[in-house]
Amino acid sequence: MTRAEEFEELRPLLFAIAYRILGSVSEAEDAVQETWLRYQASPTTPVSVKAFLSAAVTRISVDVLRSARHRRETYVGQWFPEPLLTDPYEDPARSVELADSVSTAALLLLERLSPLERAVFVLREVFGFGFPEVASAVGRSQAACRQLAARARRHMNAGRPRFEADRRERERLAARFFDALREGDVDGLRELLAADVRLVGDGGGKAPQFAHGVVGADRVARVLASNVPWLTRVDVTVEPHDVNGQPGAILRDREGRVLATWDLEVLGGRIQAIRSVLNPDKLGHLGPVADAWAVAREVKRVRRPAE
Repeated sequence: MTRAEEFEELRPLLFAIAYRILGSVSEAEDAVQETWLRYQASPTTPVSVKAFLSAAVTRISVDVLRSARHRRETYVGQWFPEPLLTDPYEDPARSVELADSVSTAALLLLERLSPLERAVFVLREVFGFGFPEVASAVGRSQAACRQLAARARRHMNAGRPRFEADRRERERLAARFFDALREGDVDGLRELLAADVRLVGDGGGKAPQFAHGVVGADRVARVLASNVPWLTRVDVTVEPHDVNGQPGAILRDREGRVLATWDLEVLGGRIQAIRSVLNPDKLGHLGPVADAWAVAREVKRVRRPAE
């Protein structure tokens, strides 16, 4: 097997590691490409190609994350990870860890960790690497990595809900949500929402958004029921689709360009959060991106005669 073939076989794993460390599809793809360049230029053949490439992509991702932290601290509004529609890496033995770790809620929890804690947690808890491999990847002793892993687990467990919803429950609730949304059924929507549900968007200052979020079942139900019909009047479509392993949707303009993504956080039989990514810089990997401001102006123009 050639180096290129070995690399392509491991590419899904490398991307999956990088995305969970970085929360960015574009940055993860860049990290994987840089890993290939380093592997291609290496004069020696590693004993374990998987260990070598995993360590390389981890180090590159940690370096990128450190530089990205400052940008995220000055980010305009709420920061969300770039939406991921399909995780390219599959491992039946770790399917639960993989699915949980790619959700928006989990990625936001990972943002609370230091770059090294995040890398150690991803390698050890998500992908099941042994501590010798983890230590080699992050350049720390095994003892230090055990401490980093323990701290990361405490932070993650403290922020996680005690009871998770199973996939079928999430899918059933999401189907009811989108049915109620299409019908503009305020009562039907309210019934599906947690009392303290949050509707919040990430526009990065480059798209219209709910600046500080909308909180509460009644307010969120009314905002959705009053605004989505006007979006459909200007030919915006809401396509149910898994986003980061959770029920969600892709919103498209009349030309089929991506306007936004939604993902629904479902727990305890209710929707706890609806998160929307509208920042065009975070949508380009999904296809051509719509002009959200133009759509907003068109909605305003259509609504004005009715007001």
